[in-house]
Amino acid sequence: MNFGFSEEQELLRSTAREFLAREAPMSAVRGLMDDARGFKADLYAKMAELGWLGLLLPEEYGGAGLTLVDEIVVAEELGRALTPSPFFASFQGALAILHGGTETQRKELLPDIAAGRKIATLAITEESGNENPDEIATRAEKKGSGFALTGTKLFVPDAQNADVIVVAARAGGPGESGIALFTVERGAPGITITPLLSMDQTRRIAEVKFASTPAQPLGALESGWATWKTVRNHALVHLAAEALGGAQKVLEDSVKYAKERVQFGKPIGVNQAIKHKCADMLIQVESSKSITYYAAWAVAEKTGEAELAASMAKAYTSDAYRATSAENIQIHGGVGFTWEYDCHLYFKRAKAIEVTYGDPSEHRERVAQLLKL
Repeated sequence: MNFGFSEEQELLRSTAREFLAREAPMSAVRGLMDDARGFKADLYAKMAELGWLGLLLPEEYGGAGLTLVDEIVVAEELGRALTPSPFFASFQGALAILHGGTETQRKELLPDIAAGRKIATLAITEESGNENPDEIATRAEKKGSGFALTGTKLFVPDAQNADVIVVAARAGGPGESGIALFTVERGAPGITITPLLSMDQTRRIAEVKFASTPAQPLGALESGWATWKTVRNHALVHLAAEALGGAQKVLEDSVKYAKERVQFGKPIGVNQAIKHKCADMLIQVESSKSITYYAAWAVAEKTGEAELAASMAKAYTSDAYRATSAENIQIHGGVGFTWEYDCHLYFKRAKAIEVTYGDPSEHRERVAQLLKL
């Protein structure tokens, strides 16, 4: 394991940071918060041109053939910039198709996703808000040469923008073995997509209802849950990288403000209480780097600790991002609570990441189970 990034990865980082600063500044982020789609199509197309949408896809499907270690470099910068886009949604959908689909499905869907011509997403959670297989009640019934789905999915990322939705549904008995994945095309009969209000206005989620909606199985029926577990590990590390990028940015903002804000003739940064806050934030950011980068390596290399490392990274970085973004508001004082400052936008993203695919307590429980504690 190499604890440093390669020259190519550092170039990818600097290119991503410069691109997002130029194409998606905070003024653009704020402008998209009230937009129906929540993202700019031309920005997404440029991300596709840079190869970001297919970083983990093999070259034969139009991708770059890189690893999760490379992908988190971009994810970290997206989190730092709070870039509104369907990147995270399509990232999951593409991985599900790559790891669970047939060769025909991969060839049919992945090149368009990598090129930005199609947006994919993944629908897992239901009323409970977690991805426990016993909580999945959406049913898949055999119908002709395909299946028909009936049920409701909640908190589906960018569902209203998706051209293809990968859906987890129960096609068999109880437990993990009864869960299969299916693909549903945009505009399929019986599908109703309702945008949901969210604390994080920079990322779109929706409720998706299926009423005997035609669907095609993604690969073998019995492989559905195994595919989801692979996607989940990648998604957790991606979220950890986004949290790391956001935490790094709020630390920098806090330090900058502490140096510039003068009170009683002195910068507030000379006060010990402010110094302690910034020092604690730095420790959380640096620790987040270590655990996120290790988890990315473990998942990319398919080590025996991949699932453990992914859950540990998600738990720690979720806590760290929430804490640092809250301290950022406190260091800014009264203005930190105003709409004009960006502090609240990072805090809201931190809260959204915290509850996506399990909050820290759920992942600590998963870690305990994996360690047989």
